[in-house]
Amino acid sequence: MKNNIFYGTLIYLAVVSCSGGGGEDTTTSPPTTPTPPPTTVVPNTAPSVPGLVSPTLAQLCISNTVVFGWNVSVDAESNPIVYQLQIATDNVFTQNVITKEISTPTHTETLEKGKAYYWRVKATDSKGAASAYSTVYSFFTEGTALTNHAPFLPQLVAPVANAIITGTTTTLKWTGSDVDVNDVLTYDVYLGTTATPTTKVVDNKTATTYDATLLPATIYYWKVVVRDAKGAETQGQIWSFRTN
Repeated sequence: MKNNIFYGTLIYLAVVSCSGGGGEDTTTSPPTTPTPPPTTVVPNTAPSVPGLVSPTLAQLCISNTVVFGWNVSVDAESNPIVYQLQIATDNVFTQNVITKEISTPTHTETLEKGKAYYWRVKATDSKGAASAYSTVYSFFTEGTALTNHAPFLPQLVAPVANAIITGTTTTLKWTGSDVDVNDVLTYDVYLGTTATPTTKVVDNKTATTYDATLLPATIYYWKVVVRDAKGAETQGQIWSFRTN
């Protein structure tokens, strides 16, 4: 009987030992490294568009040494700003005379006398974000003993460049200007389906619109020639649109 009790006790102890006996786990876990909070990335924004100050729109500059000035652009992140000044003899800047990077909102250039010029400015911050270009201003440098000045290039109003026209009619619109403010300007308009239009649809008129009748599914090209009362004229650029 004693032997049976002894053997039973051994079996019970063996079972308790293999099952862990329900005792407390004393294994030590390695310390955990706290997860750092996510980094907030602040997007870089472009500077504000510069506002042109001088020379003003359609100004006659008595001297051909011209001082250009514009408003300081604002950068939300306070990044350093560089301005790009462009000066051209056409208002779409395919005939650039000057393209310069400038750190201050003013610059002086000596240009040819007796010529029409167009200028604009954009701002770029030190991280490469750039504003749009400013509006385009025109000016004229006074020539030697010049009493009359040729008009500025006509400005496109409608239809916008490469527009798609629905229907078979549209109204062509443009504007013209001259530093000789008392000059009366007249216009010739050429419209056709070749890249260099030769058909004159408006002849020496003061109106700045023309109602055109068109063919469907056709690409049209047009230009405006502006002339003052003293005979000085300026050939406009060729614009295009198409009908669907």
